[in-house]
Amino acid sequence: MATKKKQPAASETSESIEKQMQEFLAKGGQINKIDSGVSGQSQLTGSRHISLGNSKTKAQ
Repeated sequence: MATKKKQPAASETSESIEKQMQEFLAKGGQINKIDSGVSGQSQLTGSRHISLGNSKTKAQ
């Protein structure tokens, strides 16, 4: 029976990200601040509106 490998603690992950970021900056990399709410995704199609509920009115 195979056992699942335990995920590393979040502190290890944070430390790893910090180390990678410092190496990136040391090599001349640059970090740009992006305003909150800005997305890098391009909208290639029109918006998709959905409507919930009954689209037909009932005749009484």
